Amino acid sequence: MDTAADGTCSDKTVLTAKQVAGKIMLCISGGNLTNLEKGSILHDAGAIAMIIVQPEEAGSVISPKAHALPATQVESKWLEKIMAYVNSTQSPTAQLVFKGALLGNRMAPVVAPFSSRGPSRQNQGILKPDITGPGVNIIAAVPMPNGLAQPPNEMAYKFDIMSGTSMSTPHISGVAVLIKKAHPTWSPAAIKSAMMTTTDTRDGRRMPMLDQDGLPANLISMGAGYINPTRAMNPGLVYNQSAHDYIPYLCGLGYNDHEVSSIIHPAPPLSCKQLPVIHQKDLNYPSITVYLDKEPYAVNVSRALTNVDNDVGVYAASVELPPSLSAKVTPDILGFRDVNQVQTFTVTIRTKDGQKMKERIAEGQLKWVSRKHVVRSPILVSSKKFFKENSMANNGQRVGDS
Repeated sequence: MDTAADGTCSDKTVLTAKQVAGKIMLCISGGNLTNLEKGSILHDAGAIAMIIVQPEEAGSVISPKAHALPATQVESKWLEKIMAYVNSTQSPTAQLVFKGALLGNRMAPVVAPFSSRGPSRQNQGILKPDITGPGVNIIAAVPMPNGLAQPPNEMAYKFDIMSGTSMSTPHISGVAVLIKKAHPTWSPAAIKSAMMTTTDTRDGRRMPMLDQDGLPANLISMGAGYINPTRAMNPGLVYNQSAHDYIPYLCGLGYNDHEVSSIIHPAPPLSCKQLPVIHQKDLNYPSITVYLDKEPYAVNVSRALTNVDNDVGVYAASVELPPSLSAKVTPDILGFRDVNQVQTFTVTIRTKDGQKMKERIAEGQLKWVSRKHVVRSPILVSSKKFFKENSMANNGQRVGDS
């Protein structure tokens, strides 16, 4: 076992040196070469295997990739122990042993380092992301990876283990298709609501879902939570909207008549002055985002719920917020007798002492609970100034912690 002089195994002069032959090389991810390229050079130089240390920002997420020689990937937290062993002896040794596939990791799900974070750059009145789904280590159809030679007379390379939002998106879309199949008359908004209000926010240990850094994931990392397809099929209530309902919302975002007419084309042109404006906080969305940045540090939010359950249902409101904030739901009991019956309510969120928020950001949730269903909406409370400062920070970094 040996280590490259530059740590990342990116110096081709070092990698082609004679001392590489017959060694297991320890390489830190990074540099100007991919791990596949590093492996190809090491293979040509006679190395027999490589140990790849993941970048620190990857946290506990290990994404297997195609390699040019036997390789294993380890979390960055193990680098110090590995180096301590390497430096403790003149002839360090290592062995790569395949122990089989590990199933049922109880710490899953974890928000991946590449997952897109909020808040939205264009529309900070809507919580983003909406939802999270499986996107790490997905077996997917792929073309031949660059740099990996196809063995002669063997079956074509058609699948690989992939990670990314491009893997999560088809999972979420697939659940939406299944919901549409079960409920053909539901609108896109109803389907989105069904998925967002029935999510999981805890991992297999029943502990809060974690972010890449091992800390509990916040709303601008995980959105409403991790998709639960089974519960999404029967949410009880949905926050429904038609396509036409979005037009006053577009006007409220500040688009002019020409821009709105272009968006809704081929519908006839319209004038925003003739329409009631829907502000961002009052869009009938399955999440709630408010700013308490002006006196009296209180905001009213309106919503409408549609019954999609065949049974009669009575739902009681329950709000969870930090001690410095309070919320009042009016009415706090909703009764539904018929399918598609609509009931409206208002949520008033305020600081308890009438003063400016002490936290930079606060999180909570609103639940409508019946004997059969729990319809949950995440609540994000912040100041507009804070969001403006962080609206560009959705590149996989944590934002919004107090």
